[in-house]
Parts: sequence; C-alpha cells; structure tokens
Amino acid sequence: MARKLIAILRGITPPEAPAALAALVEAGIDTIEVPLNSPDPYESIAAMLAAGTGATIGAGTVLAPAQVDRLARIGARIVVSPDCNPEVIAATRAAGMQSWPGIMTPTEAFAALRAGATGLKLFPGALIGPAGLRAIRAVLPPDTPVYAVGGAGPDTFAAWIAAGADGFGIGSALYAPGMSAAEIHARATDIVAAYDESLRR
Repeated sequence: MARKLIAILRGITPPEAPAALAALVEAGIDTIEVPLNSPDPYESIAAMLAAGTGATIGAGTVLAPAQVDRLARIGARIVVSPDCNPEVIAATRAAGMQSWPGIMTPTEAFAALRAGATGLKLFPGALIGPAGLRAIRAVLPPDTPVYAVGGAGPDTFAAWIAAGADGFGIGSALYAPGMSAAEIHARATDIVAAYDESLRR
C-alpha cells in the first residue's frame, strides 16, 4: 500500500540516515525529505539513496534553483519548499523531480499549479486548519494533490481527510534529532496505523 505520507527528518545527520530510512520503510513510510537546514543534508540524502530501498527521497526547505540542481545531480526525486517560488518549481520539474511547494492561499495555489507543481503543500496547516482547506478545495482542480503539513497528525488525520487533504507531511511527531532507529520505527508504526484507520472512517 502506497501511503501518502512524507517523513520530514529535520536535523538528521549522514551517519543516522540509512538506519532511519530502513526504520521508516519497514513501518510503511516510503517518501522521505531531509530539510536543507539540517546538518550536511546532501550527504544524508545521498546516503539514503545509496541504500537502494526504492523509496522516494529528496529535500525540504528548498529555496533556490541552485539547490534543485545539486539535488538533481545526486539523484533526489522530490523537492519540497515552504514557499511558492515559480523558479524552483520550474527547475524541479525540468529535472524530472516531484515539486511540492508550500502554499496557503488560492493565489499561491494557482501560481504553483501554473508553474507545474506536482502537488501542493498546505503550510503551516495549523494556521489555516481543515476549514480553510475545505474552502480552498472548492476552487482547485479536483485532481490537485494537497498535503497538509505543520499541525496535521494522528489525532487530526480524519478531519483533514474529510476536508480534502490527500496526504500529510509529518515532522516532529515522527522524528527529532538524535532519536534512535527503534524510536523512529515505533513512532512511524503508530502514525501509519492512525493514517490507515482514518482512511477507513
């Protein structure tokens, strides 16, 4: 089952990355982003790519086309940003990677889609809430993928899905710097179970 969950490993280091990846994939999460404000993020991404799990691995907090180019060179497959930068979106798509820009308003959402975004990252989700997403969904093309990030978690999955969220980016509820692979696996297992249950409601 391909779950629409992105693990956000902010603060992870290269030596920790392969074990964290294995823990996440085993628990059922196979899309991973390493924010570029983590220590040595490109090295962490490269280490996970080298593991050959088939997971979709890339970066978050991507703010400039030059960062996109570097990610493309190491084989990353997904680019996530906190903002809607058409140049970053265009560079990402030209490199054959998924582009998930951050948006909060209809204006930003349509700017992202016009630039070629794969999907939309509603961020920070806590600020707009499911009600805000429902209002934006009313004007978006119906097949637009929207992931809620920042304020969406196991306790609120069902409400977000009811409002039109397709998936979620999960950060601090899943990972904190220095966490062991066993802890990551335990948290990921609980989050996957909550996600699966919310889809059955």
